[in-house]
Amino acid sequence: MADTDVIVVGGGPAGLSAALFASKNGLDAVAFDTDKTWMHKAHLFNYLGIRSMDGDVFLDRAREQATADHGVTLHEETEVTAIEQDADGFVVTADGEDHTAAYLVLATGANRDLAEELGCAFTDEDVVDVDVTMETSVADAYATGAMVRAEEWQAVISAGDGAAAALNILTKEKGEHYHDFDTPADV
Repeated sequence: MADTDVIVVGGGPAGLSAALFASKNGLDAVAFDTDKTWMHKAHLFNYLGIRSMDGDVFLDRAREQATADHGVTLHEETEVTAIEQDADGFVVTADGEDHTAAYLVLATGANRDLAEELGCAFTDEDVVDVDVTMETSVADAYATGAMVRAEEWQAVISAGDGAAAALNILTKEKGEHYHDFDTPADV
């Protein structure tokens, strides 16, 4: 039996988006973040809905939204050192402890080592090969953001990748195509 439903490795826009969407819609989501995201060097002018925001401010707001507003468990400054798949899902090792989940979302930027260790297929461009839902060749394992793109490393694209992964996980869990569409009545 898994400790949680979804483990997300990475705390940038892709990882936080995946964790938020999963948790917001009833799945237990745990995220591990080394806090080495490129967002610390970014300033957003091209993120829809944000006129101008420092990357650090964006991360603070995104973390608060994911954790305080939607219940994501975030292990900050915690590196995942190993991942393996077993009969029940995935075993993720961080700080010498094993954590288990039915689903895995990799959001480690251009660092593709964990995806390689897990046995995910790669493209000719040496990025993780995923389908439109961000699922890798390893069932129930997803890769997002710069892991799957040779060039398009944008925060808004990465956040969308994370959302796509979470929505596919929710579709699998709910047994029907799942939409996360909020209305004013939800506020």
